Amino acid sequence: MLDKLEFLEEKYIELSEKLSDPATLSDSQKLQKLMKEQAQIEPIVTKYKEYKEVKNQHAESKEMLREKLDDDFKEMVKEEIKELAEKQEVLEQELKILLLPKDPNDDKDVIVEIRAGVGGDEAGLFAGNLLRMYLRYAERQGWRTEFMSMSDQGIGGYKEVIFSIKGKGAYSKLKYESGVHRVQRVPDTESSGRIHTSSATVAVLPEVDDIDIEVNPNDVRVDVFRSSGNGGQCVNTTDSAVRLTHIPTGIVISCQDEKSQLKNKDKAFKVLKAKLYDKYLQEQNSELAQERKSQVGSGDRSERIRTYNYPQGRVSDHRIGLTLYKLDSFLDGDITEMIDALTTSDQAEKLKQVSN
Repeated sequence: MLDKLEFLEEKYIELSEKLSDPATLSDSQKLQKLMKEQAQIEPIVTKYKEYKEVKNQHAESKEMLREKLDDDFKEMVKEEIKELAEKQEVLEQELKILLLPKDPNDDKDVIVEIRAGVGGDEAGLFAGNLLRMYLRYAERQGWRTEFMSMSDQGIGGYKEVIFSIKGKGAYSKLKYESGVHRVQRVPDTESSGRIHTSSATVAVLPEVDDIDIEVNPNDVRVDVFRSSGNGGQCVNTTDSAVRLTHIPTGIVISCQDEKSQLKNKDKAFKVLKAKLYDKYLQEQNSELAQERKSQVGSGDRSERIRTYNYPQGRVSDHRIGLTLYKLDSFLDGDITEMIDALTTSDQAEKLKQVSN
């Protein structure tokens, strides 16, 4: 580990020198590439410098014990040695996590797809609750959101809704949200007060560009049709809606939110690329899942990952066994504690695999 850290520190110094070179400054493309490379290793180098400083302080304090000291001062030095040893251990663990192979999609924007599952109208209303939860979380993070496609129930719920979230590290935070979300509550329509169980599925897809995945235009059938549902002038009177069918996989994407057919087509292709890329990732992950027990972050869409229990005011994540008794604030977008716990659990599993 130390050899790798030394190499990265040297690499950082080398990149700094290149970035101050006039030849680099005059080449914007090269400058951007080197700045990105330096930014990726900077957190590791900064943490390594802190680690080396603590390690040196620890060695100096141990050396002091060899000198003639009065009892009180000696006890102070011993206490300092103990604190520095604990700090050094924490920094070592943090460095191990920073050195873990990074998910290449972590910095990407995401496309989120929420679909009503079992439970009829109640499932659609729950899909609406999840939509608001993610929109509020994005707002708390300072991220931008944009609707791609939606099919509403007319009673405040959704059969399906697709939207994008643009913000630094959006995928790294939201990738653990993919799966089946279950709700237990008494519906407004239930006169007897009986608790119903409904569900909705969430898929979080990294938004990709042409470099990540190439779609052969000959593999896609494009149909245009008139938009349905609520809309202003032109939305319901022209063939502005677009449906894409990817023939090899059978994936169908419809988009009708925009007045412009061109904009709808562009949005639909973004969703299609994300779905095709996600299909590729899931195939990879299913192979990895056979080699490991942990399913955290595996992206298994059929897995029941979380339960939202209204009578008890709790949210339980079944992958890591964490229960939070703050349902109201959770559904208002306060999901950071859960996301951090899932991230930590995933990192711990990866560290275990590396040590084995």
